[in-house]
Amino acid sequence: MAAAARRGAGRGGAGRLPTPSAASQRAPEAEAGAGGGGGRGADAGSEMPVTVGPYGQSQPSCFDRVKMGFMMGFAVGMAAGALFGTFSCLRIGMRGRELMGGVGKTMMQSGGTFGTFMAIGMGIRC
Repeated sequence: MAAAARRGAGRGGAGRLPTPSAASQRAPEAEAGAGGGGGRGADAGSEMPVTVGPYGQSQPSCFDRVKMGFMMGFAVGMAAGALFGTFSCLRIGMRGRELMGGVGKTMMQSGGTFGTFMAIGMGIRC
């Protein structure tokens, strides 16, 4: 028995992972604490119902999703347009009212473009 232990220790036997039989012996103990509620002790049947919005709708319509996609894309595009527009207008020497007009134009163009593509993408997902 001592010789077998020495052989196992020589090949890294001391740091071996537990065998499947040892893991299966501990499985009932681990499952006893899980109440089906992710460790919170709740029963599987006591889940809260999904809330329903006004007028009985549970999810936004396809048009609402496209609208939301456009608004998100427009916001991101305007932020990018503000950065790129500011640098490009300053690079060519614009100042004052001309700078504000150039940056605003770039923001609207990039916001509209990116918002359109986001709206198309959300429309495809509907």
